[in-house]
Amino acid sequence: MEDVTDPAFRALCKRYGADRVYTEFVNADALVRDIASTTRKLTISDAERPVAIQIYGREPEAMRDAAIIVEQARPDFIDINFGCPVKKVAGKGAGAGLLKDVPKMLEITRAVVNAVHTPVTAKTRLGWDEKDLIPRVNPLGISEYRNIDNSEYFIVSLAEALQDCGITELAIHGRTRSQMYRGEADWTLIGEVKNNPRIHIPIIGNGDVCTPERARECFDRYGVDAIMVGRATFGAPWLFAEMKAGLDNSIYRSVDISEISLPCGEGRGGVIIPLSMSEKVAVLKEHVLASIAWCGNDERKGIIHSRRHFAASPVFKGLDNFKQTRIALLRAETVEEVFAIMDSIVAQWGNG
Repeated sequence: MEDVTDPAFRALCKRYGADRVYTEFVNADALVRDIASTTRKLTISDAERPVAIQIYGREPEAMRDAAIIVEQARPDFIDINFGCPVKKVAGKGAGAGLLKDVPKMLEITRAVVNAVHTPVTAKTRLGWDEKDLIPRVNPLGISEYRNIDNSEYFIVSLAEALQDCGITELAIHGRTRSQMYRGEADWTLIGEVKNNPRIHIPIIGNGDVCTPERARECFDRYGVDAIMVGRATFGAPWLFAEMKAGLDNSIYRSVDISEISLPCGEGRGGVIIPLSMSEKVAVLKEHVLASIAWCGNDERKGIIHSRRHFAASPVFKGLDNFKQTRIALLRAETVEEVFAIMDSIVAQWGNG
């Protein structure tokens, strides 16, 4: 979620019902060195609480020192990223790379937990590769492993070990590092962690939750305490309202699109009335303006910063003969150009 969950986008997600938001992940080494572009990621506001600042790194000392710095920004949680699979992170022994070095992962966790008073949470994956999906004795490969007789899944044992280090919650993405984002997330193993009687911290499930129906299924079938939604929100912060409406058996509808109000409604049997295209485009426009403000009122930079949301937004998926219009939208460099193209999309394909 780097370059995605900045304050501009978090504000929209919060407005549309996200119960908690997370910053972009913060490089511990860069934070300790006081790199300006990194320290800027610590910018949070009271309006987005509860908010977590997420850090990543490969050395316990740097992670400890970074956590102390982060605590000064007063987040509600400090989250440790043990799940990022990209080569520039995992390949250097941070993020999901620590799934190959569990003793160091646990050392980092203890160092962070012991250094701060703020609750510490973590996010990880099912394992490094497919071998970690097979139950085995001592799946963590550490000498102090408690269960020497029975086979166990890697993620089940890892969750217990992280819990023993003092984290207050654990988020699990239902893929291994080697899978990256390919294939389908395996929620059965997330359920195994949640159903482990020795686990007493909340378990948050993550991976391929893209619809209200899937959100409800994940709660009902796997019993998780919460669901984390990531890539499905690109260009669609209203997804949280859709999901909450489905979970709360209520209707959601925008009240005043001139103010982009939070959708609300009375409970009526779980019927979901989605926002119209014009309403969704109004949200995207607001995001463009907020991104420009976040980028120091640099119009071109702010538009470039928000382009990935245009590219991924479900608003524009499946429109007939849309390719050239999409190219034009992604090449536009002024607010006037972007908004004119968006208005033309609504006029040609929208429903009012």
